[in-house]
Amino acid sequence: MVRTGTGMRQHLKVEGEARTGDDESLRRRLVHLVGNNILDSPSPPLYIRSMRKTIAAPTTLAQAIKYFADKDVAQDFLVSLRWPEGIYCPRCACTEHSYLKTRRLWKCKGCEKQFSVKLGTIFEDSPIGLDKWLPAIWLIVNAKNGISSYELHRSLGVTQKTAWFMLHRIRLAMQTKTFTKFKGEVEIDETYIGGKARFFSPEKKDRILRGRRSGVIGKVAVTGVLSRDARKGNSTVQMAVLGGSTLSREKAKAFLGQTVEQGSTLYSDEHSAYRTMKETYVHKVIDHSVSYCRGKVHTNGLENFWSLLKRGIRGTYVAVEPFHMFRYLDEQVFRFNNRKTKDVARFISTVGQILGKRLTYANLIGKGMEPATT
Repeated sequence: MVRTGTGMRQHLKVEGEARTGDDESLRRRLVHLVGNNILDSPSPPLYIRSMRKTIAAPTTLAQAIKYFADKDVAQDFLVSLRWPEGIYCPRCACTEHSYLKTRRLWKCKGCEKQFSVKLGTIFEDSPIGLDKWLPAIWLIVNAKNGISSYELHRSLGVTQKTAWFMLHRIRLAMQTKTFTKFKGEVEIDETYIGGKARFFSPEKKDRILRGRRSGVIGKVAVTGVLSRDARKGNSTVQMAVLGGSTLSREKAKAFLGQTVEQGSTLYSDEHSAYRTMKETYVHKVIDHSVSYCRGKVHTNGLENFWSLLKRGIRGTYVAVEPFHMFRYLDEQVFRFNNRKTKDVARFISTVGQILGKRLTYANLIGKGMEPATT
């Protein structure tokens, strides 16, 4: 609506007095134009300008819970991130649409189909509102040791099964799509995650370890590299579950080929899988039976990451199926690589990665997949 004539001149005059700082004169003229109550005014410009929300973005968990408790605010927040240049249909990219306020849906005038801000994201087909989804994201991206599905179910008032599904969807958003190859000084190390043999029942211990001398049978081998590149401000890691309970030379060589540039300085322990790395890298070895550090030759950066990872798995998640191990790695890698940023920055970064990452429950549990044979 555009105001003209006397009304527009009075409106401009009021704004001019506001700029001069004459507060009393401005107050009297506002009362004259709109009455003591701003809702008495038939003037849309004055009403909108006076009632505009000026809530600051949340910076703490307490603020986030209050901020996103309003479902309209939560939706506006997500819309501003997903469609900063204006809302358009995710199916046909048409910019003409109508809005169904009671259902918080848009109807495209091109393909005539309805869509919400959740469509094509990790939230798709979820009956859970954004007022619960967004605080859940804040919780997991900023909890150093993670958050269990039971704790989330108590905090949000959802079932434990729903909380478990939500957390795995969020971990998918935390997944880093691509990494540039590391160069310079790089550490490589491996760890084994799973139950300890001393806690097995006698029957299980005999079944799993019969005829074997190694205590890593039945565990998952996780391999990682850490870049010490100080130009980025902090070290960063890349992780992978290479399959099986042992690390072979072939698997280690293929993993390094994907993650580390040739000619880089590689620090490792005395594991036999790394013995042929001198062909493509400047390889330096630390013998852990003698010492854990010899100048720059050590893997203490990755040992630190392993301690954080295992603290979360043992203390928070307790037991993790090998089938889902890579998801928990994605979660810890994201927090570790973004540990120098603020809570709100980690939250915004994760919300900015929700698009195109839909995860169904059938895919999550591997429904229809062939059972593993190894």
